[in-house]
Amino acid sequence: MELLFERSKKGHHMDLFPPLDVPEGPVDIPLREKAPHLPELDEVEMDRHYGQLEKQTFGVNHGFYPLGSCTMKYNPAVNELTASLKDFTDIHPLAPEESVQGSLEIMYSLQQLLASITGMDAMTLQPAAGAHGEYTGLLLIRSYHLSRGDTGRTKIIVPDSAHGTNPASAAMAGFEVVHVPSNDKGGVDLEGLRAAVGDDTAGLMLTNPNTLGIFDPNILEITRIVHEAGGLCYYDGANLNAVVGRARPGDMGFDCVHVNLHKTFSTPHGGGGPGSGPVGCKAFLKDFLPHPVVEKEGNVYHFVKPAKSFGRVKMFYGNFLVLLRALTYILMLGSDGLAEASAHAVLNANYLMKKLSPCMDMAYPGTCMHEFVMTLEHYKKETGVSALDVAKGLLDEGMHPPTMYFPLIVHEALMAEPTETENKETLDRAAEAFIRVFEKGRTDPESLHTAPHTTPIGRPDEVKAARHPHIRYDFGD
Repeated sequence: MELLFERSKKGHHMDLFPPLDVPEGPVDIPLREKAPHLPELDEVEMDRHYGQLEKQTFGVNHGFYPLGSCTMKYNPAVNELTASLKDFTDIHPLAPEESVQGSLEIMYSLQQLLASITGMDAMTLQPAAGAHGEYTGLLLIRSYHLSRGDTGRTKIIVPDSAHGTNPASAAMAGFEVVHVPSNDKGGVDLEGLRAAVGDDTAGLMLTNPNTLGIFDPNILEITRIVHEAGGLCYYDGANLNAVVGRARPGDMGFDCVHVNLHKTFSTPHGGGGPGSGPVGCKAFLKDFLPHPVVEKEGNVYHFVKPAKSFGRVKMFYGNFLVLLRALTYILMLGSDGLAEASAHAVLNANYLMKKLSPCMDMAYPGTCMHEFVMTLEHYKKETGVSALDVAKGLLDEGMHPPTMYFPLIVHEALMAEPTETENKETLDRAAEAFIRVFEKGRTDPESLHTAPHTTPIGRPDEVKAARHPHIRYDFGD
């Protein structure tokens, strides 16, 4: 497919702006020595270019998308209708409070609902993504310990099955990361945790259910161990979709939590932004939240700065239209609907796992939550076909592959998360596609080594693409 620069023809243009109808004034900024390289295209050519690009993408609106870990969740059209209303799209972030009371009410309502859903006492809506929320939560933990003069708490405990952003966020917040192993059932090894905690423990980062799709039966003991050592417990909300409306992190013993709105509350994933990762906390951490937060006094809403706020984590008040989408979703479903959504997410994952169990090894057999992990370690030894080969083969079946090679503690891992919006017929077709690819690996492994064969782009050299990306067009001058 040609780039815009390659389609460009000198003299082609679009009349996007009317002629200048005011006198030109003096130019007080330095001018470029030569004109910028911009493609010259008429409107039809540009529209066709982006239409062709759209055809080469794959999303939930195109077909089955069982991408575990990231929860590529369907975004209901009603969310988009609400977020496109001019009363919301046309407000200015510097508008006086009295002129945007409706928007402040939306933020306040979402704060209250998310706090109730997660079992927290206060929320900030500022963080622009899940990892940004992790960083914010860790700053809360850091601020709390420093406010008590407890400067020796420098370590954050992270399970070996954690999302990669957990240790990265802890390091960015100035902590040393300590890993604890998993036990043979996929949960946190309690003896390993007891050995890891001490006077230098600032906190624990954990998601429950974890990345293996397992709800840790020892969760109350885990948080108790950390609290008795003087540390705080941070809940990574990446897997909240499995328990929303049924179990709350605050009731599990967690002191703060971030929520991935795209994973649990159906907002757009982001694709580079904007996303949103609100952070909630218990009352004793409330005064450290980034400012501003929205509070209600009588019937009036105000921005306020918490007493010991560590500052801002984002300009203005968060990605407002993303927050609006999440509020729409929550209000449309209600408490019963949210509980039903998590129930269907768990049901769908278990149904698909059961369909695939006869032909593929499960990393941790038994009932899962919202996602499950297959291990192709023995399959690869038998056939020479890797998890990557299977994933590429699934592309030829008209579906997006699941997450590959994650979590890292499972060799040749494929992690599937079908989410609650998929019906039984779709899951049956997906299972049949998985089984066809698995069988092809045994009868015709070479076809999978070279897959995919039907997509716009075949098997790229991924190592070369990562190490030597070609991201700038060569104009030859």
